[in-house]
Amino acid sequence: MKNFTKLRNLTAGVDAAVTFKQTFDLINPHLYSVEERIRQQARAFDPAVEGYIAYAINSGGKRLRPALALLAGGATGKITSGHVDVAVILELIHVATLVHDDIMDGAETRREQPTVNAKWGNSLSVLLGDCLFAHALRLSTNFSNNEICRIVSESSAEVCTGEIIQTQRRFDLNLSLADYYKIIEMKTAALFAAACELGAFISEASPEIIGSLKTFGARLGTAYQIYDDILDIAGDEEEVGKTLGTDFQKGKLTLPVLLLLQSNDDALRNRARELLLHEHNSGREELTALLKSSGAMRSAIDTAKRMVGEARTALDPVPANKYRNGLVAITGHLDHLLGGF
Repeated sequence: MKNFTKLRNLTAGVDAAVTFKQTFDLINPHLYSVEERIRQQARAFDPAVEGYIAYAINSGGKRLRPALALLAGGATGKITSGHVDVAVILELIHVATLVHDDIMDGAETRREQPTVNAKWGNSLSVLLGDCLFAHALRLSTNFSNNEICRIVSESSAEVCTGEIIQTQRRFDLNLSLADYYKIIEMKTAALFAAACELGAFISEASPEIIGSLKTFGARLGTAYQIYDDILDIAGDEEEVGKTLGTDFQKGKLTLPVLLLLQSNDDALRNRARELLLHEHNSGREELTALLKSSGAMRSAIDTAKRMVGEARTALDPVPANKYRNGLVAITGHLDHLLGGF
């Protein structure tokens, strides 16, 4: 499955790329199973809907959340069919959030192909995302242990709540850093944390180890979202394969921008406010230049790197084995990506 190991030009550092690829090779047989199961889910829907579902879920991607669930399972025991099942569920929830995100952002491409909303419009896309959410939650009820269903449901609710709060606070120049972290911890880190927590839970690890892996996922997810926020500003659409600049245009205030708004330079701060409120459809290049020259971009990168370090530290109680090493390698890969800006 080339989607699992395709690193594109985003990868900074050959050694990190090799290690990252080796990590996915380690769990590739299980990822094949996850991918096949994901593709099979379209058949669970009415034939009138099946084609739309298949398009949304067959676009591939990094499958990072399934990988985390499998690696956490392997780090704490043997990877089983239960890990594959929960990996499928979490990826379906993630795909549902992407469908809804693309609608709100007006994004036209994702993973180098038209988004669902670009092909069929917003009305159908909203319902399609809803179907994916509902189906994922239905699959979670197949586990005999209700705790698994509870974790899946609560993390799904957190994702949706985080998206709502972010939408409420668009163009709100009074958004605090604490509010920003709350939003990304809910809308992104919650699923990372759930993947790692459930991987260990299904392996029947101790509460301490489960908690450590949940913390690892939360820190990694937070760092990953900051990276994604920076990528939206400073990335290249051809390399990334999706529409960029939507955060700026839609008034999503991300960490680099919030740090710029805290500048002690009144003129710099006021110009940033003007760009965000009045020139948000044309001032991306100027804002990017301000973010770099002011040091706000560098500060955001350093913050994400610190969180990657915290994620790595959270793995300390987890017994050393090749799957734990794989989790460490993912942090190293993200570190290198952040170093590429």
